[in-house]
Amino acid sequence: MKIAILTSLNQWFVPYAIKLKEEIDNSELFFSHKEIDQTYSIVFILGYHKIIEKQYLDLHQHNIVVHESALPLGKGWAPMFWQVLEEKSSIPFTMFEAGLGIDDGDIYMQKDLVLTGYELNNELREKQAKHTINMCLDFLTNYDNHKVAKKQKGKETFYKKRTSKDSELNINKSIKEQFNLLRIVDNKNYPAFFLINDKKYKIKIEEIKE
Repeated sequence: MKIAILTSLNQWFVPYAIKLKEEIDNSELFFSHKEIDQTYSIVFILGYHKIIEKQYLDLHQHNIVVHESALPLGKGWAPMFWQVLEEKSSIPFTMFEAGLGIDDGDIYMQKDLVLTGYELNNELREKQAKHTINMCLDFLTNYDNHKVAKKQKGKETFYKKRTSKDSELNINKSIKEQFNLLRIVDNKNYPAFFLINDKKYKIKIEEIKE
């Protein structure tokens, strides 16, 4: 099978997309769906943030997305981080066929990622990426078991896009109460902060390993 891997340039998943390419023989890595100028058996669409038009999807046998929720629940943005805020320690990942709607394609498989409850942003991202890669490799290794997708069933829900405002801490709550928020903040791009006396203060969180 000819395999393509599609991700967005200059974003966190790129190093993991390169690792996935190294794991799959006869695969190619792309950063724009418009650059894929031939037909592939499978296009893994991972960490890609552009709308893919129907004519590009129709070129390939499978156009596969991995989303960090139990679809049709949790469609939309940053589902794993929202679920960490909801104090969930087991995050379902759904592999599905890309469609023209929002996370509405037929499902190939669902697998849970179990968290310790102490991972910070970088480790959450690493575990997310490794779980995604393992699901892609499982799909290829056990293709006959996974190739037939099933329709989504049940009520759909949506998560909104997270912004820098979502990293705001409440000065009237304890650190323990807000630890899950601290776990998911990005120290560089979306750092935790709080407001007091009309002033804004930034907080950086990192684990001290003895």
